[in-house]
Amino acid sequence: MRFDGDSVITGYGLIDGRQVFVFAMDFTVIGGTLSEAASGKICKVMDHATNTGAPVIGINDSGGARIHEGVASLAGYGQLFRRNVLASGVVPQITIIAGPSAGGAVYSPALTDFIFMVENIGQMYLTGPGPVKAATGEDVTFEDLGGALMHASRSGVAQFTAPDEDTVLADVRRLLSFLPSNNTEDPPRVDTGDDPGRTDQALASIVPESSSQPYDMNDIIHSIVDNGDFMPVHNAFAPNIVVGLGRMDGGTVGIVANQPNYLAGVLDIDASDKAARFVRFCDAFNIPIVTLVDVPGFMPGTQQEHGGVIRHGAKLLYAYVEATVPKISVITRKAYGGAYIVMSSKELRSDVNLAWPSAEIAVLGPDGAVDIIHRREIADAEDSPAKRTELIDDYREKFATPYIAAERGWLDDVIDPIETRPQIIKALRMLANKIDTNPARKHGNIPL
Repeated sequence: MRFDGDSVITGYGLIDGRQVFVFAMDFTVIGGTLSEAASGKICKVMDHATNTGAPVIGINDSGGARIHEGVASLAGYGQLFRRNVLASGVVPQITIIAGPSAGGAVYSPALTDFIFMVENIGQMYLTGPGPVKAATGEDVTFEDLGGALMHASRSGVAQFTAPDEDTVLADVRRLLSFLPSNNTEDPPRVDTGDDPGRTDQALASIVPESSSQPYDMNDIIHSIVDNGDFMPVHNAFAPNIVVGLGRMDGGTVGIVANQPNYLAGVLDIDASDKAARFVRFCDAFNIPIVTLVDVPGFMPGTQQEHGGVIRHGAKLLYAYVEATVPKISVITRKAYGGAYIVMSSKELRSDVNLAWPSAEIAVLGPDGAVDIIHRREIADAEDSPAKRTELIDDYREKFATPYIAAERGWLDDVIDPIETRPQIIKALRMLANKIDTNPARKHGNIPL
């Protein structure tokens, strides 16, 4: 039987006046399975995208490799994977999962920069519920195994979900508006009409007096970006850290921020992976990185240690050091221990490091530090709780203030919170022509 065009539609067009290349699997033709011919068509548009410096968008609805083509279909997937890898960091690669995608059909998306999934329709899994049942005896539905909400919140495979295809397509267009077409360009600038010198009095009182009380870091993000327009990435995954794209002074910035509203903003395995991936994407496509810091440390416990939190946390450290784009950080409250270092500290080649007066920078929080340093003194005191409180206040005043770090040059300035937006924009303008390099090498060895 012959199918004109086989199981994929390919082509190119314009989004907001900029060229893009698109391919879409057609599930009505042999389940959207990949044949040798279909692979050749996709490879052709991917080659055009890379050679002309334009984003490539894949719309997946595929049963995987075409079984009756055997190794020819498998070789076709290998051709796609090779192009995905070689295009990585050269042009933005975006995948839309608009239906079931199984087997080899999920590895190409996994190699792209962003995955969008249509809720209740898009699915990704290496093996479906039938083979899972046969192999493990486990009963699982298609949605629970590889649905959009699972991949967006638990596995972290998908960065975005939306309730329908029209919304997904609109979200893809919005994402592209923040991005350059390729790695040789700067992100597009937009006249947002938002005053670069705008201040926000609400930021003066956003951090609670109690260092253990939560607040929403999104309030700060929406305050400092142009017109409050912020596009979160991986929003449902590892919510203890926020990453996403916005504009400041009309130019795109990538924002990485601890979220005190969830697990106190602690860094763990998933948060480290999420932030490291985003930092590396921003660096690949010339997007300055703004980091908002309120982190009590790394998540303790056997689950995290056995899961390799050391290795995963090192990915974030590696990503910040490797990044050569402008990097600006603002410490709003806590910055303790190794987590202080990891979150775009001066020691990791950050360009401008700022802090609010409420910032506490120390090896440990005042409570923990006092319990170690003054253990005997507290135990011997007649009124231990009062003595401990006195010592904590003394430690906080002498050692945990941002002025100590500023005196040593690890902070460039302690700023009024209401001035956060204009201070960041001033730094971004100063760094606009920044040129930095890494040592000559084939590539580094990130602790994957």
